Order: sequence, then C-alpha cells, then structure tokens
Amino acid sequence: MFIGYLSEVYVKTLLQLNTIFLSMIMEAIPFILLGVIVSGLIQTFVTERWIAKVMPRNRFLSTLVGCGVGVFFPACECGIVPITRRLLGKGVPLHAGIAFMLTGPIINPIVLFATFIAFGNSWKMALIRAGAAIVVAFFVSVILSYLFPELPFRETQGKGIAETAAAAEVPVAVTAKPPIQQRLMGVITHAIEEFFSVGKYLVLGALIAASIQTYVPTASLIHLGSNEVTSSLVMIVLAFVMSLCSEADAFIASSFRGSFSIGAISAFLVFGPMIDIKNTLMLLGVFKGKFVATLIALVMVSTLVVSLLVGRLFG
Repeated sequence: MFIGYLSEVYVKTLLQLNTIFLSMIMEAIPFILLGVIVSGLIQTFVTERWIAKVMPRNRFLSTLVGCGVGVFFPACECGIVPITRRLLGKGVPLHAGIAFMLTGPIINPIVLFATFIAFGNSWKMALIRAGAAIVVAFFVSVILSYLFPELPFRETQGKGIAETAAAAEVPVAVTAKPPIQQRLMGVITHAIEEFFSVGKYLVLGALIAASIQTYVPTASLIHLGSNEVTSSLVMIVLAFVMSLCSEADAFIASSFRGSFSIGAISAFLVFGPMIDIKNTLMLLGVFKGKFVATLIALVMVSTLVVSLLVGRLFG
C-alpha cells in the first residue's frame, strides 16, 4: 500500500513537471518564431552601411537608442536573443545591442499593457517597470562595453560573423542585388536554421526550470523575504527559476502584492525578462561564458539597487 502511494505521488509529480514544461514550450515557441523571422529579415534586408548611418557614434547616446528600440519589437526574452545576435553581427555596437536585448522584453507595448491590466488597470506599476528596466539596462550595457571592447561571441558565432562581414565587403558593382523571391527564400532558410539553433537551448532551459519549480517549493523561498534586501533577492531568484514569459509574468507578480513590497515586485518584473533559465542557456549558445556570467552578475546587482530605490520612492 505504501509503495502504491509512493508510485501515485511520483506519477503526479511527473505529470506536474510535464505540464509546466509543455506550457513553457508552447508559450515560448510563437515568440521564438517571431524572433527568428525578424532575425532573418535583418540578415537579408538590413545593411551594415545603413546601421552605421542611423546609429549614433556616442557610446551613451547609442545605448539610450538601444534601450528605446524595444518599443517596436513585440518579442519576449525567448525571441530577443536571435534578433540581438543578428544586430550585433550587422555592426550594432555591443552596448546598444545588449541594451536592446535587456529592455525589449519589458518595454514593448504588449508587455506594458499586460502589466497595466494585471495591476488593476493602473499605469503606475507599468511605468515603474519600464523606467527601472531602462535604468538597469543602460548601466549594465555601458559597463559591459568597457569590460568587453570586442564582441564576446563564441568561436562558432565569431566565424559566422566573419563570413557575413567578408560577404559585405564585396563591391556593389560586382554583385547585383538578387530578386525579391530569392531574398525572401533566404529569410525563410535563415529563420529555420536559427530556430533549430536556438530551440535546443529553449527545450533544455524549460526542462530545468520545470524541474526546479516541481521539486523546490516556492513557499520555502517566500519565507526568506524578511526585509527589503532579502525580499528583492528572493523575488529575483523566483523570477529566474520560474522563467515566465514577460507577457504573462505581471499576473503572477500581482499575486505577491500581499506578501512583498513594491520594490521587491519590481525586481521580479525587471530581472525575469532580462535573465532566466531559458535565455541563460540561449545566451551561452551565443556568447562566451565569461561574458554571460558578467552580464548576469551586473543585471542582478543593478536590479537589486534599483528595486531598493523603487521601494524608497514608491513604497
């Protein structure tokens, strides 16, 4: 009888893990598809010369531009990585590209409207979330640009970028622009290759996140939030572990209003879309490990500091 009970518990746990895993995959796939299609369009139709014209040369100004571009990209944290990789490969400076990658999943209109709805049709939390994300992304991106003067791609990524650059150096007079049908086919081909390249990290990340959610009780983490600092740290850890889509996380965050301060909730809403288990593995598939570790550390510290400021100003 006891063995039968254990078997029943085991099956229920496994079913719970499977449900969480599949929900993450189904939630992320549409945005992955959107991301790889946009990546393919950038690869095919956006030239390095055009980017050089529109991107400010000033480090701080171009970082601000990167922070604001995400308004026009309805992508979550899953789909933003391939877009960022392609933009960097096309000549966008590291600080502008990372700023876009960090803010894009937060400041796009869909996410801000979802936050507005989740917090009782109030723009207060949506504006706090957007402002905190821009501040964190700006400082993290500028610091990274000084720490990593060269693009920190992995070797395989570096080779791909070098080939793209070499192709771009071919004189225009020698290579005529291919017909539109051929270019659209190139977009589709690139999107398919990118989807399978990124998708394997999504699946692995979703499996790890689902396992942690299944076997590590959330309540045990919530009890650790006894003051402002530990509360924000607990919410940062929860955001990382839960790996929610940025278009749905506000509804989960709003359920914590009775247990956590507005500063701690802002930490959850900012850190999760920037860094979670799924996109950490995607980042490791594109960038060197040292860069990813530095990025995560900077985002964590910056989010903690900004959340404490939010708690002081709006708590």
